[in-house]
Amino acid sequence: MAGGEGYRNPTEVQMSQLVLPCHTNQRGELSVGQLLKWIDTTACLSAERHAGCPCVTASMDDIYFEHTISVGQVVNIKAKVNRAFNSSMEVGIQVASEDLCSEKQWNVCKALATFVAHRELSKVKLKQTTPQTEEEKTEHSVAAERRRMRLLYADTIKDLLANCVIQDDLESRDCSCMVPAERTRVESVELVLPPHANHQGNTFGGQIMAWMENVATIAASRLCRAHPTLKTIEMFHFRGPSQVGDRLVLKAIVNNAFKHSMEVGVCVEAYRQGAETQRRHINSAFMTFVVLDADDQPRTLPWIRPQPGDGERRYREASARKKIRLDRQYIVSCKQTEMPISVPWDPSNQVYLSYNNVSSLKMLVTKDNWVLSSEINQVRLYTLEDDKFLSFHMEMLVQVETIQAFLLLSDLLRRPEWDKHYRSVELVQQVDEDDAIYHVISPALGGDAKPQDFVILASRRKPCDNGDPYVIALRSVTLPTHPETPAYRRGETLCSGFCFWREGDQLTKVSYYNQATPGFLNYVTTNVAGLSSEFYTTVKACEQFLLDNRSDLAPSLQTL
Repeated sequence: MAGGEGYRNPTEVQMSQLVLPCHTNQRGELSVGQLLKWIDTTACLSAERHAGCPCVTASMDDIYFEHTISVGQVVNIKAKVNRAFNSSMEVGIQVASEDLCSEKQWNVCKALATFVAHRELSKVKLKQTTPQTEEEKTEHSVAAERRRMRLLYADTIKDLLANCVIQDDLESRDCSCMVPAERTRVESVELVLPPHANHQGNTFGGQIMAWMENVATIAASRLCRAHPTLKTIEMFHFRGPSQVGDRLVLKAIVNNAFKHSMEVGVCVEAYRQGAETQRRHINSAFMTFVVLDADDQPRTLPWIRPQPGDGERRYREASARKKIRLDRQYIVSCKQTEMPISVPWDPSNQVYLSYNNVSSLKMLVTKDNWVLSSEINQVRLYTLEDDKFLSFHMEMLVQVETIQAFLLLSDLLRRPEWDKHYRSVELVQQVDEDDAIYHVISPALGGDAKPQDFVILASRRKPCDNGDPYVIALRSVTLPTHPETPAYRRGETLCSGFCFWREGDQLTKVSYYNQATPGFLNYVTTNVAGLSSEFYTTVKACEQFLLDNRSDLAPSLQTL
């Protein structure tokens, strides 16, 4: 049965490999390069199982390695297609290690890869995946937001590096204790042979990643004069294919060294002997290494002295990427229960905080265990108790075109017209076309004497495919320009917002979600009797607002 016992995703591929001495490095641990080859192979098999045709690796998201794997242990890799788009698809990969003697298991890493279906003579149009379990529905829903972030990745990093102010003490450091960056430079050439390529003759993405890891490790070793451990590979894209017979030139250098970690930049270029006058840029990546002592604790690293010009640029960009990476890892990978409700907003985390805002709402929407609590005149109220949170979900059908409802409710400046919980709204910052920050004043809650104020990030998204909803996601952020004041009690919202589904011509299902914070939860538990009635009144006011203001959007709709 779908989603029940015995169910298995039709795109799922599992691979188990025994780690032999030929797979390991000098410490008897599985080479990350070998692991990347196995990951890429497993993910490619899953993508081709869904596509029914050859596929190539287009990109790999950030990978954080949590554990090393020793010789004699087993690597278990599981891959499945989370979502298919037009000709590309996102494949989720989970890697675990297993000790056969003790039966212990460890999570090693998770990865997200994008594969593109490729046929020589015809254009590929992939069939859509059909998620069955709650986990599959969540991954399917959030995949659209991850795809949006990947498509904007290059411009995002460029903007963040331009806006991110990094303080460093390069000029004040003792040059006699610094290692010249040029001493860490590595250049290697690999000839692509048939064993390195797939059935189309294109070089395996995993093989290229393995070669990149090799030269990066050599560069890192030249700085620390020890055996470094790879901890992170940042998101990267393959810019073009390479084939059997190509020469791949791999260049690596340590861009910057911090107290306990170092960033190594790697570049891959391809050329064909005698046939090309210019090298083709295949890929670039940034890898973070540490050096562990006998107790598996990171050692202090020597400082790096960059070369003037490009070396100093790479040095400062590495400092910026470190801050960006820490912000991204914190926001994207933390569970909601581990995060403060209000997260500081700044240029280095705005894209990832927006991603987290939308994906948190989408994950709430895909929960299976919502319980219908009340229904008044076709307005339904659902509740959900999960992960120490109490969430609410209200839905209604309105005789309004879906895009109209989306545009009307995404403008928070108009919310006081129908929601009595919004006394006034100020637009603080229009971040981009789809994200804005507002300062909201609300009436006092319960017996509180002070009114509340909120600083809210509002992120709106149009559907990625047919069947997707329009989304307006809301969450609290902190801004230095809007600190807490004695006049108000600062309120917070962790996850709330609207989803809009098209149910027919001029008919839209509007759903509102709210994950209750502790303060609101206390108010709810002491006002259970009037809760349904209050929600119903607010929802009906929202419906009337939509019906009364449809004509206001005629000019806006013509430009969409």
